[in-house]
Amino acid sequence: MINIKVMGEVPSYARQGDAGADLRATEDMTIYPGERKLVPTGVYMALPEGYVGLIHPRSGLAFNYGITVLNTPGTIDSGYRGEIKVLLINLGHFDRPFEIKAGDRIAQLVIQKYETAQFHLVDSLDETDRGEGGFGSTGSNS
Repeated sequence: MINIKVMGEVPSYARQGDAGADLRATEDMTIYPGERKLVPTGVYMALPEGYVGLIHPRSGLAFNYGITVLNTPGTIDSGYRGEIKVLLINLGHFDRPFEIKAGDRIAQLVIQKYETAQFHLVDSLDETDRGEGGFGSTGSNS
């Protein structure tokens, strides 16, 4: 159970079994092509230690309009008590602003347990087949 305070709508799951709860805007605004806006949701919450809130884009907004969460996923730490705001950017058509109305679903909130790592400084790391292969190192998609 997550304790929340809302000045807008309570996050809600569209369907049973969904991982992400919809977050909604609390005010009208326009995001012009190439512009980013911090969109208030009116949601405040107290996550227990060992949990994190992750803000993910809504796939329909991304596909249909080019609207996405700029710092995906946004991270809400358990000690944060401020309003959840979503940093959206309009990467869509260069001639079309995107209109947000209060109550529109703008992002998804996923709550997850996490482990805190303990980092141990060493002089070298073990060898693997992949080694230092990074971006594109496993071949092309064709």
